[in-house]
Amino acid sequence: MDHSLTRLLIVLLSWALLSSCDWGPPDTTTRITGSTMGTRYELKLAPAHPQQTIRADLIKTQAEELLARINRRMSTYDPDSELSRFNRNPSTDWIAISPELYLVAAEGLRISELTHGAYDITVGPLVNLWGFGPEPRREQAPSDAAILQARDQVGYWHLEAHAQPPALKKAFSDLYVDLSSLAKGYAVDQLAALMESNGIHNYLVSIGGDLRAKGHNGKGQSWTVAIERPEPGQRAVERLIQIGDHSVSTAGDYRNFFEQNGRRYSHIIDPRTGRPVLQTLASVTVISKSDMESDAIDTALMVLGAEDGFQLATEHRLAAFFIVASVDGKRFEERYTPEFEPFLLPKD
Repeated sequence: MDHSLTRLLIVLLSWALLSSCDWGPPDTTTRITGSTMGTRYELKLAPAHPQQTIRADLIKTQAEELLARINRRMSTYDPDSELSRFNRNPSTDWIAISPELYLVAAEGLRISELTHGAYDITVGPLVNLWGFGPEPRREQAPSDAAILQARDQVGYWHLEAHAQPPALKKAFSDLYVDLSSLAKGYAVDQLAALMESNGIHNYLVSIGGDLRAKGHNGKGQSWTVAIERPEPGQRAVERLIQIGDHSVSTAGDYRNFFEQNGRRYSHIIDPRTGRPVLQTLASVTVISKSDMESDAIDTALMVLGAEDGFQLATEHRLAAFFIVASVDGKRFEERYTPEFEPFLLPKD
């Protein structure tokens, strides 16, 4: 999982924040929080009617059991997870996996193909080499030789997925699959499904900066969230969006990085070059029906950059919001696709 706390959406604002005021209807939102995947999860739940009771203790127990199960399937930080065992398995034959792991891996392969390798679920060796994976953090750029060696282990076309029965197959024994940029989004989608199964149809569920919403908050108002202004060391709002029944995910390069000799190295690695992205694109926010999809797409668009990323988003009619920094990093320009515009609230 991504333990970096940098897949941003940040300031989870809802109009429920106005509940501190002494006017308007009472806020009936139930809030449940906890730790998972190196960050925090939060559930904001609103009853459909005054008679509906939301059992926070039961929901919290169910949510944490669900999140623990997903971690046991997909975490690269847990050496005993199903994914870690697959990565260590030297076999190049078909290896049986759980339906959950298949679903996430297959989506990762789909987006890898869609983006022609700008997104790649086998990028793990490069992420680890640059010190942004489960290994102890390093803050020194690796050698060119080490990058070339790690790149030889990367390539989504070296992985095959089979649906029935669910299985994965490596082209070579040390292929390493990293689902960090999908699993958190998948977990958000599963939390939303859990709310539905409990008869709760007004919710905003989030893990770190990934979230999914439906219905309205406890004051009867639409869920509103903020896109963060991408300034290191600060927390400021760039734009507010009203997301309706959708998922939102943001990727950026301004929270998780290290500097060496005056140069910044971001945690977002371009699988094609083996190096952190170097560009003026500061963040990308994606809205979709599935947070697993938006969780991966925002990373892909960051890798592609301001021009190629915007072109792909436009061609595929993705709801995407780009924040591009000036050369000196002191000014920001907004660009968004037509599909994103309906979610934007007017600036003050």
